[in-house]
Amino acid sequence: MSVAICVEALTKKYKDVIAVNDISFNVKQGHCFGLLGPNGAGKTTTIEIMEGIIAPSSGSVIYQGQEHQGKAVDQNISQQIGIQFQHTALQDFLTVKETLNLFSSFYQHTLAQETIIELCDLGEFLNRDNRLLSGGQRQRLLLALALINDPKIIFLDEPTTGLDPHARRNFWQLIKNIKAQNKTIILTTHYMDEAEQLCDDIVIMDQGKIIESGTPYQLLNKHFSDVFIYLPKQQVPVALVKQNHWTTLASRVEITTKNVEKTLVMLIENKVSLAGLHVKSANLDDLFLHLTGHCLRDEK
Repeated sequence: MSVAICVEALTKKYKDVIAVNDISFNVKQGHCFGLLGPNGAGKTTTIEIMEGIIAPSSGSVIYQGQEHQGKAVDQNISQQIGIQFQHTALQDFLTVKETLNLFSSFYQHTLAQETIIELCDLGEFLNRDNRLLSGGQRQRLLLALALINDPKIIFLDEPTTGLDPHARRNFWQLIKNIKAQNKTIILTTHYMDEAEQLCDDIVIMDQGKIIESGTPYQLLNKHFSDVFIYLPKQQVPVALVKQNHWTTLASRVEITTKNVEKTLVMLIENKVSLAGLHVKSANLDDLFLHLTGHCLRDEK
């Protein structure tokens, strides 16, 4: 699979602060690439360099073989990328359709408006004033504006922040539909379930450096081998909890095991009811806290 973007030895300094510290990674064509990290990790600065908004102190960003070292992305590349910023001001007193027309005028080449309307599901509010859009409708319009120039690479900066769960899942489906067209997507998000649902590859940053990278599946397998079993506290004899060094929570008993089947057999042999049983594997939330939540990890 070809590489859409190659980031090599990227560094950005602001006086005495190193926001991005010598990082390198590749983004594969047609993949959804997640850039994750706590506030202040350097991911926003990295994204802004990749988008061509700011120039790096050193290092380079190579777009499909075209290198841009020590300067912002040129006009040719800017025509090939689409950006959905976290905060974008839309013109008041314009309808959605008028906004699409306005942004279309900014580019040399654009997608057919009918295609964008269908892809981002804008039909039901096409003639509505921008001021009257709901949060989910606004995000769908902003996604449409990022796609209007038919970009090969799309940057989505926390695109579902503030949306309700239903609107978030609808938006996820839109992103999956876009990726199915062999578009490359670079996503930043604070929602780990979103990254797990959408991302083929992820990079986790902390203090300006990459601390882990790979597919979600690879990283979870690398850092976690245990599975968690939860049962209502009243169903598990206290003696059994103490004997096995299980953890008692507010209303549940947490059992950590590497072999779920063996543990369930043992519970049944001890006549423990399995009503209300819940089995949970580690997810990206657990991984994120494990890698970046230093205080939480130390408290454990």
